[in-house]
Amino acid sequence: MKSVKFLVVAFLFAGLFSCRSNQSNSNNASSQPGATPMIADSETGRTTTESGDVIGYVHDGVFNYKGIPYAKAERFMPPQKPDKWEGVRSSRSYGPVCPIDVSSMILADEMEFAQQHNFWFMKEDACQNLNVWSPGINDGKKRPVMVWLHGGGYTAGSSCELPSYDGENLSRTGDVVVVSINHRLNVLGFLDLSAVDEKYAQSANVGIMDVVAALEWVHNNIANFGGDPENVTIFGQSGGGGKVATMLYTPSAKGLFHKAIMQSGVAGNFTTKEASQKVGLAILDELGLKKSEVDKLKDIPHDELLAAGNRAIAKSRGEGMARLGWAPVCDGEFISLQPGSPGAEELSKDIPVIIGSNQVEFGSFGGQDLLHAGEATIIEYLEERYGDKTDAFVAAFKSAYPNTKMPSDMKDVDLMFRPMALSFARIKSSVPEGAPVYNYIFKWNAPHLDGMLKSSHCMEIAFVFNNIARTEEYNSGSPEAYALADKMSKTWATFAHTGDPNSEAMPEWEPFTPEGGATMLFDNQSELVHNHDKELIEIATSVPQSRMF
Repeated sequence: MKSVKFLVVAFLFAGLFSCRSNQSNSNNASSQPGATPMIADSETGRTTTESGDVIGYVHDGVFNYKGIPYAKAERFMPPQKPDKWEGVRSSRSYGPVCPIDVSSMILADEMEFAQQHNFWFMKEDACQNLNVWSPGINDGKKRPVMVWLHGGGYTAGSSCELPSYDGENLSRTGDVVVVSINHRLNVLGFLDLSAVDEKYAQSANVGIMDVVAALEWVHNNIANFGGDPENVTIFGQSGGGGKVATMLYTPSAKGLFHKAIMQSGVAGNFTTKEASQKVGLAILDELGLKKSEVDKLKDIPHDELLAAGNRAIAKSRGEGMARLGWAPVCDGEFISLQPGSPGAEELSKDIPVIIGSNQVEFGSFGGQDLLHAGEATIIEYLEERYGDKTDAFVAAFKSAYPNTKMPSDMKDVDLMFRPMALSFARIKSSVPEGAPVYNYIFKWNAPHLDGMLKSSHCMEIAFVFNNIARTEEYNSGSPEAYALADKMSKTWATFAHTGDPNSEAMPEWEPFTPEGGATMLFDNQSELVHNHDKELIEIATSVPQSRMF
């Protein structure tokens, strides 16, 4: 079981890495080869930003721009406007990503096959860049803008970490402008040196300041890419969902976005300033530096700095630390309040929210020897977790998911993200006169690899982006996958257009309330249910965490 726990932590920290921008085509590409050839010349796709002109390319009718700088910064310092350039900047390939530790990201063969991990080139002083996909530029239209925040906790990941992140299909089918960003992570984005030297007073949150800087870039420039700066939706998965949630509590982000979507990730309590300052002091000890030598941290290679930072976190763990270690800090200024604290929800009460998770998440990543086990064997396994509550748990599971075919789903069902999503949905939906909150579970199961993938972590991303053709290793490329992707991508785009996800593509989706518990179940036959897993969650959360792994 320890190996399963390791995989869970690895995915939360590491994210998934793949930059297959040159893979085959979109779900909606013309069926006749050569019908819509790519256009990449010296004029088509040229537009203007505050820093200078850029030029991209057109693929299957969608304008693509990649690696556009939105900021620059010295190590540990807040972002600044990027340098201006003369002439036209070619923006046709992904820009550098933030340095990370790649040594902990090698997974089992089946998962590597499914995820198609790939690492992009890393460069600390050039990682503040973004990508844009748009159906049209300079055409006078004001399309909704959807800004994607990648996963990987606050430690790893990039804007091109998964082939499913490519925004072309979502842009085309949803008539939206899609933006994805890179920003500073791990020790570069979240090392709090405020207790060491006042000039680093803001260092604890510079990674999140980058996200705000990217949203400011969108506000100031996206009209030239066919987008409406007054209709911006931020969305993200796993750590990206946490970043979206963080924006809801970030005063400097107010007015820069208007809707929010969190997929398998929310904000728990932010790290406290007291806890983060301990890490900042501890890293000096790890590197044998005095407070007066703090500036030497700017010259230490990233790998060495991150290793020392991780050791400092391990030694400083305790009350006030976020679960993932490197994370935003409630410093009383940039982030002033914890989620759910008095007055915290007022800042974003007018922001409509979609929040959800996958039915299985990490459950399918370990214990494959029990994948096809019979019910009696699975119940024996569950007894180790739930003891005398096992019978009640099994009954509650069968009530919540009556059509489940694999008994192993009872052990694999997600009991980490779902309770967090429900808790966050209750907080947001309880704000007086607040905007609506919509809750979902993605429960579609991938049929290949003998069913081992189920509805695991990151599975839904390709459906949201309508990128089934790019990710067949993960979703099998079945007709059912294409059909559901068409519906889900239209639902997300509809929400970006109007703040209401309802369309003809899906059953009626009513807002979540603590009493009603409305939850959309995305599957081949999607349906809206009410408090379907309430008893299941209550039983699971009553068991000590130590018995869950």
